[in-house]
Amino acid sequence: MFDFFKGKSREVTQITSLSAPVSGETIALEDVPDAVFAEKMMGEGIAFQFEGDTVCAPCDGTVSMIAGTLHAFGITANNDAEILIHIGFDTVNLGGEGFTALVKQGTNVSIGTPIIRIDRTFMAQKGIVLTTPMVVTNSADFDLKIADKGMKVEAGIDEVIHFQKS
Repeated sequence: MFDFFKGKSREVTQITSLSAPVSGETIALEDVPDAVFAEKMMGEGIAFQFEGDTVCAPCDGTVSMIAGTLHAFGITANNDAEILIHIGFDTVNLGGEGFTALVKQGTNVSIGTPIIRIDRTFMAQKGIVLTTPMVVTNSADFDLKIADKGMKVEAGIDEVIHFQKS
């Protein structure tokens, strides 16, 4: 008769798109200078010519991994998509220098939440290429529509990947 003791039902929001994690210009994944990403060994995705200093969450979800060297992190989206963002190339060799983690692994985040900040001056001094791939590592579970290369995007705002369960 009364529903006072029943748990409230929770509406699960299904993520239907990923926004750019960085501000800059989109690059086709096939065009990045790293075979692991270019040949899509890690999954389908897109890359960016990173122009800012902050890498943000591309969707609502949980930070599932932050590399000890801070050069990459993973987010598990609310629809179970597993997203990997890799900041630049050869950045693992920096041992975390030039990176600042702004959240901890296990943190629930919203689209646009700052995750990692980089020191652009330090990166330039080290000759680091800041091309930043974003891949859905379990992309075989989804139908993806990926934005065209050459688009100017703003972190946390512009949608670059649309997907739905296969």
